[in-house]
Amino acid sequence: MGEDLAVLQAEFPAFRIWEEQMPGRVRYVARSRADGVNPHTVIAADLDELRGALQPSPAASSGEHAVCTTEPNIARMYAYWLQGKDHYAADRAAASRILERFPEVAEVARANRAFVTRAVRYLADHGITQFIDIGSGLPASPNVHETARSITPGARVVYVDLDPVVLAHARALLAVDDNIGVVAGDVRDPARLLRAVAGTGVIDSIRPTGVLLTSLLHFLTAAEADAAMAVLREWMAPGSYLVISTGTSTGTDPELIRLLQDAYGGTAPVTGRTETEIAAWFDGLTLVDPGLVDVWAWRPATWRRPVTARARFLAGVGFKAPETAPWSP
Repeated sequence: MGEDLAVLQAEFPAFRIWEEQMPGRVRYVARSRADGVNPHTVIAADLDELRGALQPSPAASSGEHAVCTTEPNIARMYAYWLQGKDHYAADRAAASRILERFPEVAEVARANRAFVTRAVRYLADHGITQFIDIGSGLPASPNVHETARSITPGARVVYVDLDPVVLAHARALLAVDDNIGVVAGDVRDPARLLRAVAGTGVIDSIRPTGVLLTSLLHFLTAAEADAAMAVLREWMAPGSYLVISTGTSTGTDPELIRLLQDAYGGTAPVTGRTETEIAAWFDGLTLVDPGLVDVWAWRPATWRRPVTARARFLAGVGFKAPETAPWSP
């Protein structure tokens, strides 16, 4: 393995690369020798993953997962609406065009971020100590582990995303200890995603888990979203919670959906699902009160109805009840 590490070091002389022995596993770290480089620090479970993070694979170079600064990006546009800093001119231009027609979109993004914090706190208050954040997006404090650890200091979190920029930021900023994992994963292939999560050693699959898919599922086709949710619900151990927030076509101005479809172009579909179709993602689970509601209305700290409802975003938390033995006389 030392020889392989030396080969990788020779491939990327701008980075200092080393191996770290962790309890029960090994990880590899690459840190830029210069400031202002993105990614600056990368942490990976194996050398192949580290190589892919430092230099896009051939598939990525062809455009599949390449880092592109000239086309709008889902995570970076969302960061712009949250008044974050990680975005490029193309992201700002596309996001601003949408805000010109629908300024409430930025309010919805902030309401969604607040919902994630409230939902994670609810789960932690109800005994959940491990979380999987699928489609985690660019880090935005408070992140899932920060919220969970404000209640349970030892809470475990695995952040999952497909975007190489998101992964680079997450590895540099979020992987602060052995109880946090960052993995590449595509929710359209949930079985492979779950294998990647298992490979971190952070999540115990037989224990209750908080599974988060927030502001993600509307970027899948209807068939992809339904198939992914069926696999994830089946995987969840009894006592687990499913947290979902997503755009809906029910009550949303069709023009907004069209604008979003135009903005993201060929990078991702934007699929408007009805409220009934979204509720079906919780089949077999018990919806926590107040049920499937507008994102700002899920257990808000303050009751603040938005000025307009042209951009509807729904949120819900489902509980997978423990199995009970059949009654016998």
